[in-house]
Amino acid sequence: MTTKDLSAVDMHIRRAGSTAAIDGPAEWFTGKVRIDWVFSAPEPSRLGVAVVNFEPGARTHWHTHPLGQTLLVTDGVGWTQCEGGPRTEIRAGDLIWCNCGRRHWHGASSITAMQHVAINENLEGKVVDWQEPVDDQTYLAGDLKND
Repeated sequence: MTTKDLSAVDMHIRRAGSTAAIDGPAEWFTGKVRIDWVFSAPEPSRLGVAVVNFEPGARTHWHTHPLGQTLLVTDGVGWTQCEGGPRTEIRAGDLIWCNCGRRHWHGASSITAMQHVAINENLEGKVVDWQEPVDDQTYLAGDLKND
């Protein structure tokens, strides 16, 4: 990795609404998902940020992150689950750390929309390894942990 001296570079402000929203690709999501804003900081940073909006019942596919992922729920109620663990309720204001390489999914609850900010680091240009969809049985299965 090349180290660049960015000390003379001014801040970059990307105004809200200055980037067109995109629909979440069917290869990554189930249901209606909108990605309103995506940002990747210039090198040497590895940081990337996305604001993701899930309609009720919408969710990611199973996936992993080589350097983990941090989610900040900013609106609504959602669910998340690491493979083999309980489905857990997440609400506005919650901060979630998804461990490196741990298979998981997250999205809206079945009746409430949810928005989160996803904060990721890339490892050699890779942020996520997308896998198969979370089926309805898994999405709705078991008790819901909400503590």
